[in-house]
Parts: sequence; structure tokens; C-alpha cells
Amino acid sequence: MAPDGGGQVRLDTGRQLSAAPTPRYERTARRAQADGRIPALSVALHRADREPWVFTVGESGNAAHPLTPGTRFRIGSVTKTFTAVLVMQARDEGLLDLDAPVSAYLGVPAHGDATVRRLLSHTAGFQREPHGDIWDTLVSPDAARLVAELDRAERVLPNARRFHYSNLGLAVLGQVVAKLRGGTWDEIVAERVLVPLGLAATTVATPPEAAVGYVVDAYSDAARPEPPIELAGVAPAAQLWSTAGDMAKWAAFLSSPEVVDPDGRVLAAASVDEMRWPLTTTDEALWGAGFGLGLILMPEGRRVVHVGHDGAMPGFLAGVYGRRGGEGNPGALGCAVLGSSGTAGQVNELVHELLRLTVELDPAEIRPWRIAPPAPRAYRSVLGRWWSEGSEFVFAWHDGQLQARLAEAPADRPPAIFQVLPDRPDVLRTVSGRETGELLRLTRDDAGEVVRMHWATYRFRRFQDGFDGGPASAGPEPAPGD
Repeated sequence: MAPDGGGQVRLDTGRQLSAAPTPRYERTARRAQADGRIPALSVALHRADREPWVFTVGESGNAAHPLTPGTRFRIGSVTKTFTAVLVMQARDEGLLDLDAPVSAYLGVPAHGDATVRRLLSHTAGFQREPHGDIWDTLVSPDAARLVAELDRAERVLPNARRFHYSNLGLAVLGQVVAKLRGGTWDEIVAERVLVPLGLAATTVATPPEAAVGYVVDAYSDAARPEPPIELAGVAPAAQLWSTAGDMAKWAAFLSSPEVVDPDGRVLAAASVDEMRWPLTTTDEALWGAGFGLGLILMPEGRRVVHVGHDGAMPGFLAGVYGRRGGEGNPGALGCAVLGSSGTAGQVNELVHELLRLTVELDPAEIRPWRIAPPAPRAYRSVLGRWWSEGSEFVFAWHDGQLQARLAEAPADRPPAIFQVLPDRPDVLRTVSGRETGELLRLTRDDAGEVVRMHWATYRFRRFQDGFDGGPASAGPEPAPGD
């Protein structure tokens, strides 16, 4: 590639790009660090069509290891997303059922009726922390004591009543996975997630390159180092250390696993998609955030959602999110913001701001449309306009798949997509979009042309009709003399 003489860069494809928008990203990060009074801030962006971008500002507080992109920060509850993936791995391998009680897999003295799914979505009613004032003592129970003392923890809400965030619940799930795998959570998360995904800078133990975490005084520029805490049996909820670069890649995995992990070594893309489906809102009135299976979901409007998790530990805050959907999204778009202050909310705001700026300032290349092979002969007579329940639908063949959408649907609403059942060519399963899971049945005439369809049992015909089968155009004849 070469400059075109106008301050832009021309790629071999002829595409022209404005100069990389990193000065705007850097200024935004610098503003957050200054306004939030964050001793050390590390941010990173990961996307499918660019090299990763990492930026740091401030001081690590670690004299032996000044602040660099390799500086490690506590990521707190972002750890829960790793534990959630371990749970889904076990489900996919037949080791557990999401709707089975936790007592089926772990000997617990109480609350054994809580299901795995409810614990993942924070709707099991478990109290927030394990028994005891661990934030006073800074001593966490080991794995055995965590489980043994579950009868001393409250069920503060009935099962499935509402969202109630619980570190205890995710810690228990970590111990479930450890028992099923026959090892410790520390060993399993490294072996089954960190190593296969190449997250070499993410560790359970405190690394030498660790930044110092601070509580920054509200009324002066003083800052006090926070004491270290090892979470022992609560580790599956909040123990990990990492870099912004590693976490931006992790965020990209949570948003686009088919790009970051195309072979499904860590988790099948369909299972990550299941984790992203909202199961509850976090506020009954605002509906500004939701929770799936271990993942926070932040709606951004126009069918865009940020998926990931925030994290907090004494002296540290983290925001790790990927962006799903929306114009200009290059895919595998993830952002991480890690800070060494336990009070700077700017950390959690900056991650979303940078994701928005990325698609605004440096949108993905628009790919040209190209001619593709036609639909298979057996399904060409399906294509076009059909009517059902008085509404018009359009069936089309794109990207090697039969698709359908309401004729009046907004352009950004994904179509329904169908797959043919292996042994029944005239029966298709809806695999995404409207009526997911339902069957589409085709009825043909003697010439083999499709003349009628049933989707989720509703009749589809080439003309608008009533439920009695008569055409809408054939209304009642006027009475004589009218």
C-alpha cells in the first residue's frame, strides 16, 4: 500500500482510508484517565480486519515493571465469563444439564435445588457473597469450606423471582466444573480456555508485571495501595489477572467466536450464541441491561448489543465487551479497558465509548456484491412472495441458505434461516430469526412446484387469503339494490 498524496492510504484494492483514528482513541482514553484520576490505564481494541491497538497512560506503581502493554491488572468479575464458558463446555460434552439442580453434581448442604441455568443468570436467589465478612477479613474460604458452609448462606430471594447478582453462585459453579473434570478450577481454566485461545498473559496467580491497585482519595490527589487478596474457593468468580490486549481478544471471542475460534476448540459458536440470549433484565424499570448465561448484555439501539462483563477488585476496575451487529462492524470487534483504581467509573464507560468510536471513525470495508450460484432446483419455486395471516412474506436464497422475512420488516432485522432435514427434503427447520425451532413444510403439485407451505403450522399461499382459505379479494357480494 502507498500514500495517495492527500494524507490518506490507498490499499491494493483501491479502497481509501482516512489516516488511522488512533489520535482520537488516545485522546478519549487520556481524558478518561485524567477525569477518573486513574493511576494506570490500559486499553485495547481487537477487530477482524486490523492489527490490535493497545494504549497505556499513567504509572504502574510497580518500580520493577513500569507501565507497558504487558502490565497485568485484576479483571475481577470478568473472570465469571471464563467460568461460564467452562460450564457450557461441560454441557456440550454431556457432563451436566443446565436445568438440573446443582446437587446432582456437587454435594451441598443446602440450596441444592438451584439449577445451573439459574446460577449462571443470577436468578437463583443466592446471597451475594460467601458466608462471613470476607471484605473485612480479606480471607476467602477454600473450595471445600465454600461448599461446606453453603448452609450458612441465605437464599435471599425465591428461585427465579428476579435478578440478584451473586459471586457465591458463580463460585459454586466453578467448583461444580472442577469436580466434573477431576481437577482444580485454576488448572481447568488454563487448560481448556487460556491455552487453546492463546491468552498467555492471563493468569490465576499474581504475576510480577502486576500494576498496583489503589483507592484514590476523593478530596485530594493522594492514593493508597489496596491490600492484595487471593480468592481461593471464590476464584471462579473474580480471581484472574490479564492485559488489555488479551481481554480485547476475549471480548472479540464472546461477540464473534466463529472468527476468533473458527474450529470451536474452546466452545462452539452456537453455544456462545446461547450464552448471549437475554434471560433477565438487571432493572425492572430501565431495561438498559440484561443477563444471559454468565454474560452482561448492553443494548445500544438499532439491533446492536455490547456483550461481556465488568469487573471490580480492591484497587482495580475492568470493562471487557464485544460489539454485535450494526453498520460498520468488522466482526470480532472487542474492547478492554483496565484501570488501577477501584472507584473510577470512567473505566466502565470508556469501553462502550471506544466500541462506538471504532465503527464511526474506522468502519469495516463494504464488500462488493458478486454473482453466486442459483438456488437448488428443488427450492426455486419457493422463492418470491407468499401470504400468511393476511401478511406478505418474501422467501429468498442468499449465502447458500433459504431465508424469509416479512415484506415490511426493517432492513436491519435478520431474516429467518432454514435448514433441510436430512431425511425429509420437503421439511426444513428454522435455525435462526423468526420462529426459530419451528418447521417449514412444503406442499408440491404434480409437476413438483411448491404451491403451498406451512410454517409453524400457519398456511402460506401465493395470494392473500382468510383463515377459511378464501381469497381476500373475494369479499361479500353487495346485496341486491345496494
